[in-house]
Amino acid sequence: MKKIVYGLFFGDSITYGEYDGVFGGWVDILKRYALQKFHEGNGDELILFNLGIGGETTEGLLKRMPTELGARNSADGNLVFIGYGANDLAIKEGIQVVKPETFKSNIIKAVQHAKQFSKDIYLVSILPVSKKIDGVVVSSGKLRTNEEVVAYNQILKDIAVDHSLMYIDFYAAILEDKESLLSADGVHPNEKGYGMMAEIAIPIIEKYL
Repeated sequence: MKKIVYGLFFGDSITYGEYDGVFGGWVDILKRYALQKFHEGNGDELILFNLGIGGETTEGLLKRMPTELGARNSADGNLVFIGYGANDLAIKEGIQVVKPETFKSNIIKAVQHAKQFSKDIYLVSILPVSKKIDGVVVSSGKLRTNEEVVAYNQILKDIAVDHSLMYIDFYAAILEDKESLLSADGVHPNEKGYGMMAEIAIPIIEKYL
């Protein structure tokens, strides 16, 4: 009998797919891919939920995560993807939105929530920012630096090791060509960048199809 597995993607606007008017972002590409494979009659059904909210930090994640997990819990199993940090590390009016130690604590709490529903938990790296906005206050009032991106990604990597989780390193994949893979705002990928992220993630979801 075929299984129905759920994939839950928690994150901010980069999970949501903001600024991609072509594909709708990397998670939506994966959704279409999984559906196509199911219609071709290949293996189990994998239903993916894009739970990305623009501007969200790990503080917002913790408020909604237990409810979201409970509402989308497949008896056949769940995959959980957690992609946060781009908003947490931002500095607004001279104050870091979510400080590194709080970010670490919030991600660990999120992982503990996820472990009640899933054995397959993936932490998603934060993307580099374009050099034109590195250390610059943008129109949203936020300032981001690549130095902070590296520091917060290290927190995610350490948690992945300590809790035996998988880490998806989009940062390393995009770094070299970031200026051509990021959109005009210097934070979100463009359709080419999102497409590259999806290519990296497809082999991960393949295992469940």
